[in-house]
Amino acid sequence: NNSEMVFAGFGIVAPEYNWNDYAGLNVKGKTVVVMVNDPGFYDAKLFKGKNMTYYGRWTYKYEEAARQGAAALLIIHDTAPASYPWTVVRNSGSKSKLYLQTADNGKSRALLEGWLTQESTHKLFKLAGVSEDVLEAAKKRGFKAVNLGLDASLTLNNITKKSTSHNVAAILPGTKRAGEYLIYSAHWDHFGIGEAVRGDSIYNGAEDNATGTAGLLTLAEAFSKLKTRPERSILFLSVTSEEQGLLGSEYYGTHPLVPLKQTVADINMDVLNNFSRTKDLVVVGYGQSEMDDYAKRAAAKQGRIITPEPDPSGGWYYRSDHFNFAKVGVPSLYPESGVDAIGHGEAWGKAKAADYTKNRYHSPFDEYDAKTWVFSGMVEDVRLLFDVGTTLANEANFPKWKAGSEFKAIREKSLASK
Repeated sequence: NNSEMVFAGFGIVAPEYNWNDYAGLNVKGKTVVVMVNDPGFYDAKLFKGKNMTYYGRWTYKYEEAARQGAAALLIIHDTAPASYPWTVVRNSGSKSKLYLQTADNGKSRALLEGWLTQESTHKLFKLAGVSEDVLEAAKKRGFKAVNLGLDASLTLNNITKKSTSHNVAAILPGTKRAGEYLIYSAHWDHFGIGEAVRGDSIYNGAEDNATGTAGLLTLAEAFSKLKTRPERSILFLSVTSEEQGLLGSEYYGTHPLVPLKQTVADINMDVLNNFSRTKDLVVVGYGQSEMDDYAKRAAAKQGRIITPEPDPSGGWYYRSDHFNFAKVGVPSLYPESGVDAIGHGEAWGKAKAADYTKNRYHSPFDEYDAKTWVFSGMVEDVRLLFDVGTTLANEANFPKWKAGSEFKAIREKSLASK
């Protein structure tokens, strides 16, 4: 009620990058407006350039606003730096939202977490009498927050309930080093019934993530049928509530079924290839760990190559369940469909990926189509992941994070603990 509104740039506190949008600012009880992504999207010399850091992720911005004591946090949507259109935000927020149970029942969060469209942002700054030049100024180091001279009041009638959802796990015991574990993960959830779009309100999630779930089951069946079982144990983990903010994997990371220091790696599947075999396989977060090298060797056996994600500014490394394994130090591999489609070329493959993001991602139109789906690429990709897992499950090495990774120190501390 009557909460002062403040524009605080990107809403980031990152001492390692000498950046603090909250410097000298007291936002307790205030409504903070921030931009999506991080400064590197606009200036390659800042942060990690086009490789978005976790500071650019909307979940971080909510977390930081809460730490600062803000009453509300509103993120300005912009399709390019967000890497998805407004419809994704709208569809994702058009129904009830899940949160992990906390000891304080969520009281440490801001009272309101939300987004603003570009149109609403223009109206807001016009009403405040503040030039939108501050949006450009905020992209440069040393920017100081701007009081918008407006107050925000909101009455929200809400119904809350507590319920239980489940991660589903199965372990194939190893023969020689059963106390060491390789994890394959994929989320089983989608959005269910949501806001109708062109008369359709069923959010099927065929690509996202029935494909990954099918891959997980296929791998479990394949490993269980081997005449010679793997030396290490393999945990097949189907996690819940990924679409609500990676909740199932976050819970696993803080309540692991097996010791994290004895967890070799995670291989995560989220949206598999359904259009063509490809000459390449994209690894999201390429350069983070030695898992890249395992993928390269497996790809070479298929006559293929591993390539980095074409648009790291989208922050895809922070947008699927492997991230919660990385956060607790476990090296993680997150592959995406390649784009150099055999018989069609790279431009065609990129167009397929762009079409999915624009027209089907997080919408009712992510559904199976027998006329257009091609499974050969999906099968080849899953075979590659089977090869990677077979190697990891039959050797004594623990893959490492590479120098410069923010997760390297976490892993080293975990392995050194008793």
